[in-house]
Amino acid sequence: MSDQSVEFSPTSWVQEQTRKILETGTTEGIEINGSPVVLMTLRGARSGKLRYTPVMRVEHGGRYAVVASKGGAPEHPNWYHNIKAHPEFRLQDGTVTKDVVAREVDGAERAEWWERAVAAFPAYAEYQRSTDRQIPVFVLEPR
Repeated sequence: MSDQSVEFSPTSWVQEQTRKILETGTTEGIEINGSPVVLMTLRGARSGKLRYTPVMRVEHGGRYAVVASKGGAPEHPNWYHNIKAHPEFRLQDGTVTKDVVAREVDGAERAEWWERAVAAFPAYAEYQRSTDRQIPVFVLEPR
């Protein structure tokens, strides 16, 4: 995928992170508030265009989860809708890329992954307290 075929976030600091990942070929050293990130390459729900989306790294036993927190905003991030529409995508962690399939989890499975997510990025707990919506969690399985 070339830069021309994939759209960048309109948010400048997210663009900067993404460009650094693409220039260096790794997510290593890219952090948000001291926590590492992974890079998702998602297909837009409406546009069908590919979009780069860096998110917090939540990994356990070779599996990953992504948390649709949007900083505790009242609505889901745009990428939530992209994953719901197109759950198969590419994930980059460090220099390794893999094709994954996302599924939204609930109940005990969500609780288990939520605990792991808060351990990886403690601000998630505050984000959940600041919104009325239950913040969605997706588990990413190898495709």
